[in-house]
Parts: sequence; structure tokens; C-alpha cells
Amino acid sequence: MTQQEKTLTMTVLMTPDMANFAGNVHGGSLLKLLDQVAYACAAKYCKNYVVTAALDQVFFKQNVNVGELVTFYARVNHVGRSSMEIGIKVFAENLRTHVRRFTTSCFFTMVAVDENGKSVLAPELKLETELERIYFEAAKLRKQMRQESLEKSRALELDSQQDDF
Repeated sequence: MTQQEKTLTMTVLMTPDMANFAGNVHGGSLLKLLDQVAYACAAKYCKNYVVTAALDQVFFKQNVNVGELVTFYARVNHVGRSSMEIGIKVFAENLRTHVRRFTTSCFFTMVAVDENGKSVLAPELKLETELERIYFEAAKLRKQMRQESLEKSRALELDSQQDDF
């Protein structure tokens, strides 16, 4: 697996149809693009269809403005049996001033699926650099925290099904 197959870069011009009432790019527009980038990165890596299973730690650090060129950098950080964590960093560039800003980061969990929607094995992630090992270990911790949080949520759901408050 080459470095190129583990990463994806996509650049998009932010247009007026993406604006919110404040004149900035709407967070929902960015989330849609983030999901598309995560999909493309994971599908390219596993050479299969994928679905979104989770979205973690979305940090909108700065506004993105209409007219800016936005570049999404995605990387496969971790691979489980069929799931993959895709980390994404986003930079916006003002085309007039050429000022480039770090605006957003997040982590998607994508699952490889067959044509019937059943999960399938994802290729093993070969860690080739120290940075890839660091990303892998951090992703493992996030996965563990997600699983613990899910278990707590399920317990709360069971508790909330009772009539007494």
C-alpha cells in the first residue's frame, strides 16, 4: 500500500450557495464535503464501497468565507476488521491575499461494505513512518473511547425506557 493510497487531497471553491445568514460558509455545507472526502479516501484505500459509521471531534476553529479555496487533507489513520478511521484537516485560502488558514479538523469512521450493505474486510494498514504510528495509536484510543461512550449510551437508553423518572 503506497502513501498515495492512504491519503487524499481535495480542493473546492466556496460558493454563495454554501453561505449561512452571516455570509460565511454554513457548517452543514462543510460537513457534507467532509463526509464526501472521508468516503473518497476510505473507498480509494479499500477499493470498495464504504458507509459512514461515526463522526468524532469536529472542530470548526475558524470561519470559512465564500470565495475562499478550501483544501481537505485526508488520511487513513487506523484500520480494524472492516472499519477505517479517516482523519481530515481543512485549510482555507483567500485567493486575493493568498493567506492560508487552518480551519477545521475531524475524524470519520467509515466501514467497508459489499453490494448488499454487509461489512467486508478492509486491507490491513501498513505503518511505514513514525508519524503513521502516532496517528494509529491516537486513533486506537479514540476508538476505545467511542466504544465506552456507546456502552454508556446503551445503558442510559435501557434506563430511560422505564416509566419512572
